[in-house]
Amino acid sequence: MNGPTVTVYRCGDSIAVCNGPLLPHTGLLKVFKMLQLSPVTLANQTESSGLMRLIGVAFPGERDKEEWEKEQEEARRRDHRRIGTDQELFFFNDVSPGSCFFLPKGAHIYNTLTDFIKSEYRRRGFTEVVTPTLYSTALWERSGHWEHYSENMFTVTSEGSQTYALKPMNCPAHCLMFEQRVRSWRELPMRWADFGALHRNELSGTLGGLTRVRRFCQDDAHIFCTPEQLQEEIVACLDFVRRVYQVFGFSFHCLLSTRPTTCLGEPEQWDNAEQQLERSLQQFGERWELNPGDGAFYGPKIDIQIKDAIGRQHQCATIQLDFQLPIRFDLQYVGRDGQLSRPVMIHRAVLGSLERMIAILAENFGGKWPLWLSPAQVMVIPVGGNSESYGKQVVRQFREAGFMADLNDDQGATLNKKIRSAQLAQYNYIFG
Repeated sequence: MNGPTVTVYRCGDSIAVCNGPLLPHTGLLKVFKMLQLSPVTLANQTESSGLMRLIGVAFPGERDKEEWEKEQEEARRRDHRRIGTDQELFFFNDVSPGSCFFLPKGAHIYNTLTDFIKSEYRRRGFTEVVTPTLYSTALWERSGHWEHYSENMFTVTSEGSQTYALKPMNCPAHCLMFEQRVRSWRELPMRWADFGALHRNELSGTLGGLTRVRRFCQDDAHIFCTPEQLQEEIVACLDFVRRVYQVFGFSFHCLLSTRPTTCLGEPEQWDNAEQQLERSLQQFGERWELNPGDGAFYGPKIDIQIKDAIGRQHQCATIQLDFQLPIRFDLQYVGRDGQLSRPVMIHRAVLGSLERMIAILAENFGGKWPLWLSPAQVMVIPVGGNSESYGKQVVRQFREAGFMADLNDDQGATLNKKIRSAQLAQYNYIFG
């Protein structure tokens, strides 16, 4: 209702201001499932108005409702928050809302994912950089983020009047590093990766487990290249995505998101970039579709959607072109002809947020982690009174070989109980 027009919908005798669209009549709704019933408090009032809010779901038939209920029950069983508690992976506390505390087993998964991506970096010509967490607002004003994103930043004031902000993304710092000296075409492409902690001031009502947090880490990287290298770099990024998602067993498809209504840059520049992304997708050979008008305001992008074990779609990886930051930072390199030229910048993430990916993996595997990623790989159970010392020796050998191994030496538990406890804890192997 903030704009020049307002939409009103009628259903029978009821008329309401609503975005819509609504169904023509309630006769189309056959089967109902009530989800929530709660009192309504009107604006500027502290007491209930006497009105009730009903939230529910409608289905074409009874069978659709039963299938939906089964899906919901399976989703609850696989909820990463329950798995995180049961397996002692992580927890949250009000002393730091929206920030995860990873316990040793959760930290093992976190670090293993990071090491996996780093091993791919070494194979693919990426180098890692380390950047600060706190920056003067001068950097964010220069990058344009202060104008468009400042309400989502955590800020602090130092020495009276100087305002700083915790970084919500790494790209401005990488531009700052690129401009530190004159760059040559021989150095390009430059592929810089950064695992620095990021902070975004998400609204408290939107926080939910690991899927939406305020403090997180991305497998974030930025590629600076020449226009001639762009298509090859995009294809290499897509191959990187395919390799990682094959390891997890995810199927995926790509979305080419094109120029939005509000955007920066010349139309010819956008057309050329979109054509290069389309050629890259065609060369890549996997399924993709057009997503018109959903590109970022600074450039077109490729979003990659994965499908988990119960059929849900998740958008994690992204490959984005950026024309604006190289301009705002006046990034240049000396070309083959000796003239100064503007590099192209690619924003790239494969896992996306590590926290969110851990949530997706926990629910995809149902808490039964694959051996290479599992925080509970081996349980050794001594059988017989004299075997405990040997069991400790076996655990030590497993740990020296790099496995997560534990020993159950509880004298008060039966063998069957020890085996059952290890099974419930989702150990990959149990040795007795």
